[in-house]
Amino acid sequence: MVTHVLYTITLMVRLNWILGILLSWRCAVNAAPADSPMQPPAIFSETTLYPLPNPGDVAVHDPNIVHHNGAYYLFRGGVHIPILKATSLDGPWDGIGTVLDGPSRVKKENRTRPWAPTTVVYNNRFYCFYTVSRHGSRNSAIGVASADSIEGNWTDHGELISTEKGPHAHIWPYSKSNAIDAAFITDQQSGKPYLLYGSFWHGIFQVPLTDDLLSVEDPDHPDAKNLAFLPDEKVMPEEGSFMSYHEPYYYLWFSHGKCCRFPTKGFPVSGKEYEIRVGRSTNVRGPFIDKNGVPLMKGGGTTVYASNRGVVYAPGGVGVISGNASNATDVLYYHYLNTSIGFTDDVSYTSDPGTGRN
Repeated sequence: MVTHVLYTITLMVRLNWILGILLSWRCAVNAAPADSPMQPPAIFSETTLYPLPNPGDVAVHDPNIVHHNGAYYLFRGGVHIPILKATSLDGPWDGIGTVLDGPSRVKKENRTRPWAPTTVVYNNRFYCFYTVSRHGSRNSAIGVASADSIEGNWTDHGELISTEKGPHAHIWPYSKSNAIDAAFITDQQSGKPYLLYGSFWHGIFQVPLTDDLLSVEDPDHPDAKNLAFLPDEKVMPEEGSFMSYHEPYYYLWFSHGKCCRFPTKGFPVSGKEYEIRVGRSTNVRGPFIDKNGVPLMKGGGTTVYASNRGVVYAPGGVGVISGNASNATDVLYYHYLNTSIGFTDDVSYTSDPGTGRN
């Protein structure tokens, strides 16, 4: 009982600390003019529990940021995976090229517009994991590209894992999961690399990678772990995972709830839209539990950031820039919908830079 109380207090202190420095990008794919008729203000949370965002000056869904050699690099879903660069998280962000120079080698739908990229530095080489799929389908794949320099020429290696159709798609966990929203973590003790992925269809999984990060270790018998699962996930998905490490804990962040296409599919009951949740473990392979001791495999997850002040709606697509020797502060970033702008998928919005720190 004493251990549980200590865990709860420690976790809440850590989360409050991160919340004080939130940064965000207003979501491009879910924006609409302010006079949009699809704007039902009654459903928007007015809570002041969470701080207002520190908006960047770029519109991005599922942002991914890498801090390298004093610069910030932003990878986003879109045609050939655009790359943007800035000297500050506030921007301005300038396009410097794309990861791919054509359609992905993955032979699945939407191969020209991969989404949810995650780029990491590993053994002095850069790797970009990306999703090829379409909304509502399990015929998905995680692809990977690599480069010697973050601003250099990238090589597309094609699919790393596939679900529903493709190599090894009949093997568990690919036979029941959805290969989208890749994330990456290494075991802090052994240095072993792991890939996280998943959404609907049994939640979030983790598989070990080979040391070149180009294939799953023992692909015919992957040593997979199911890290987070919501039994009623067909109604409330858990997806968009990200794992960070802050000694002595691994933190598993994820988006929970309904994320997109609100005007056409309808707005959920207030509180059922996207929000950011987290659990933690001292082992990279779990089990992960929330601040109340509920396992993420049983629907647990501490809410870190949610709709607030009638302005921020459905935050998700989370990532963390971990602190280092020069800056020990961890930074949580994400996308959200600005209720004064709108909600349709085809009108983009770019915010002005600001501080927004509470």
